[in-house]
Amino acid sequence: MLLVFIGAMQGGLESVLLASATFGCVLLHELGHALMARRFGIETEDITLYPIGGIARLKRMPRAPGAELLIAMAGPMVNVLIVGILVAALGVLDGSGLDLFLGSLMQINIILAAFNLIPAFPMDGGRVLRALLSGWLGRARATMVAAGLGRGLAVLFGLYCLFNAMWIQAFLAAFIYFAAGAELARVLAEERRRDGILYGEGIWTAPPGYQWVNRGKGVWQLAPIPIHVTRRDGSPWA
Repeated sequence: MLLVFIGAMQGGLESVLLASATFGCVLLHELGHALMARRFGIETEDITLYPIGGIARLKRMPRAPGAELLIAMAGPMVNVLIVGILVAALGVLDGSGLDLFLGSLMQINIILAAFNLIPAFPMDGGRVLRALLSGWLGRARATMVAAGLGRGLAVLFGLYCLFNAMWIQAFLAAFIYFAAGAELARVLAEERRRDGILYGEGIWTAPPGYQWVNRGKGVWQLAPIPIHVTRRDGSPWA
């Protein structure tokens, strides 16, 4: 989507330069997430750039709503900061021939910030929404709301794109739909792990007085071992 927008704004060498600058801004956006995550003791596995954007893959996701809120907001705020710098640069370099390039880059960063703040998964705004709702609904239900919004918007956007032969944008809509579903599945599995152990991930040794009980659907839960009092002949004590 970014490349299509860039191509519509510039041509030839200008498109190459603008595309390079845009991916630089996307990289800074993802670095914003990574640096904020580090402040909460969360390292970043890697940062990957795609034609439709980028992703910073964290080693673990923050569970504290406040941490998730700040990490999610860090990326779009980098784009807002870049917009401020470009506005200042346009004021200084007015009439230098760079006006169109800087103005186009400024518009792209505004779009990046606005698009990522849409309150639906997998955009940063979806994580912001989950962080705000987690204290009220709990993490799992808050994820359901944000993922549901993401999938609903993706369906509407996808249908609009298909009816108007916007194939690249339709692909983006499909990506958003499946990414929202993947995030929901990940969080629900994580919540199940907190209550028990998923089948196939190994069974831990139970502490004294407890045993692992199969609750169905591959979930095991720690439960106290029942104690039965009997008489000497083995009959139950009434």
